[in-house]
Amino acid sequence: MAAWALLELIALFTNLFYFQKWSFVDRDPWQAFPASERWWQTATQHWWLALMPVAGGLIVGVIARYLSPRVRGHGMPEAVETIVFGKGRVQPRVAVLKPLATAVSIGSGGPFGAEGPVIITGGAIGSVVGQLLPLTDSERTVLMVAGASAGMAATFNCPMSATLLAVEILLFEWRPRSLVPVAIACVTAGAVRRLLLGPGSIFHMAETGAPIYHSAMLGALVLGLVAAFVAAGLSKAIHWIEEKFEHLPFHWMWYPAIGGLGVGIGGLIFPKSLGVGYSVIQQLIDGNAMWQLLVGILIVKSAIWVFSLGSNTAGGILAPLLMIGGALGAALGHFMPYGMPTGAWALIGMTSVLSAAIGAPLTSAMLALEMTHNGGLMLPVLLSCVGAYAVSVLVQPRSMLTENLSRRGFHLSREYGVDPLETMLVAQAMHTSVFALPVTATRKDALHWLEAMEERGAAGWSHWQRVFPLVDGEGKLRGMLTRGKMIQVAGAAREDGKLLTLPLIEDAALEPKTVSPVDTLRSCAEAMAESKLTAYPVVSGEGKLVGVMTIEDVLKGRSEAAHKDIDRERVIRLRWPFTKQHEPAVDVPASPDETGAEA
Repeated sequence: MAAWALLELIALFTNLFYFQKWSFVDRDPWQAFPASERWWQTATQHWWLALMPVAGGLIVGVIARYLSPRVRGHGMPEAVETIVFGKGRVQPRVAVLKPLATAVSIGSGGPFGAEGPVIITGGAIGSVVGQLLPLTDSERTVLMVAGASAGMAATFNCPMSATLLAVEILLFEWRPRSLVPVAIACVTAGAVRRLLLGPGSIFHMAETGAPIYHSAMLGALVLGLVAAFVAAGLSKAIHWIEEKFEHLPFHWMWYPAIGGLGVGIGGLIFPKSLGVGYSVIQQLIDGNAMWQLLVGILIVKSAIWVFSLGSNTAGGILAPLLMIGGALGAALGHFMPYGMPTGAWALIGMTSVLSAAIGAPLTSAMLALEMTHNGGLMLPVLLSCVGAYAVSVLVQPRSMLTENLSRRGFHLSREYGVDPLETMLVAQAMHTSVFALPVTATRKDALHWLEAMEERGAAGWSHWQRVFPLVDGEGKLRGMLTRGKMIQVAGAAREDGKLLTLPLIEDAALEPKTVSPVDTLRSCAEAMAESKLTAYPVVSGEGKLVGVMTIEDVLKGRSEAAHKDIDRERVIRLRWPFTKQHEPAVDVPASPDETGAEA
């Protein structure tokens, strides 16, 4: 419902800014420009149209300064920041002000999409619901991600892609507790969207039934590689513009208006660069794009989008990336092998640029299927998306979504894997050579230990053992003393000889916290973090002491994982026929004299 309301608001503000009508009819800003005039004629006779994005930018700046600065930006980085660092807590006002500011920005001609703002709006709704209920931070974060993903599912009619977007970008985990609610929310959003906006696909495309030849697959891979460099260039240009805006000698409230001036000038030159541009993307898929349209998108659309987004106004990035990628694919398609259906290269270019820009190849590939309902192009689309993603991680360390966060000190890895602490048991890392005391030990034994340590000096005090278990005749743990406690009771016994016969069990913790040898290092680390203890006795199921686990031992899991990535070895060696094999070396036994000398 929020996505439907935002699309209606965009249509309303587009009609107000460019047609001076109170109407919810879906129109594009470029339809207000005379089609028969050259751009210089439009610039001289209809110059006032260039002021519409400026007015929209002023309104966005006022909303951001006096109501909520969270309305700035394209939504997805803000969502990631809130999910990872903000415990899923979003101000309720963002759920109202973000779509309002976005509708003003896009309706006044901003070259953005509605997807990013709908994502943060849906996330804000989920966060508000989570704040109204007694939930944990993790549960509240899952609700926020569910709302954000549902927003994308509603905008593009893509529940599967939205679920994958959560997995690849938003969730930062793979657990049933998070995946199930997100998937249900996306399906629900897709079902309700059918009632509000219709069941059809966003873009219409004839279904591909003919086989895709290998030459076309190779062309898709090449297109993906080119798309990766285009996406990297756009990302660097956006952040370069952002840095320039930050050095302007006045308040950031005016930045969106300055960005709107660039949009207005670009709109006079190439009117179809204004607005969301779904109709222009449809034209690319239909194969009706002339070179003037392709050049206009690749140059003017890219320039005004980078400039306005660098001003930190409100608007999304998905639709502009799809348009720029579609123009790139349509342009390069003229040099690609023949045999591909109409609009195929545009679709491949759209999704590959998106994949490289946001770092989500599976989301982008599935989006192509759900936007067009054309599954026949899945092979070249997936190959292009994965190729673009592979190159993008080499040419830019951060995606377009996380670059801003990293510049503010929030470093997020785009790689996920099994926690190495989850793959190793306590039995594999614990110390088994432990100095344990019998349960009958006295303070005299503690004093003997202290004197021995003092004789050894620094070498003795650097020993790993910090806890001293007390065990009975069967080897079962009955108590435990820390090294500090041992020093304390030994010092007291040294000063007062009457204390030498007191049993140590009276000074020990009788129910110490323990871990099992079959526990994982992760569970052991969590226990240490919760109790603030850095050493645990390891006790078997029968209650017998089998070792001691320290915080240094926990790090062995990380060390093993590091060696897996560093150490190289050849496990199998090939032996070719008709070649002389080297005989293994044979150890010659030493003579009795040599043996005696060695002994």
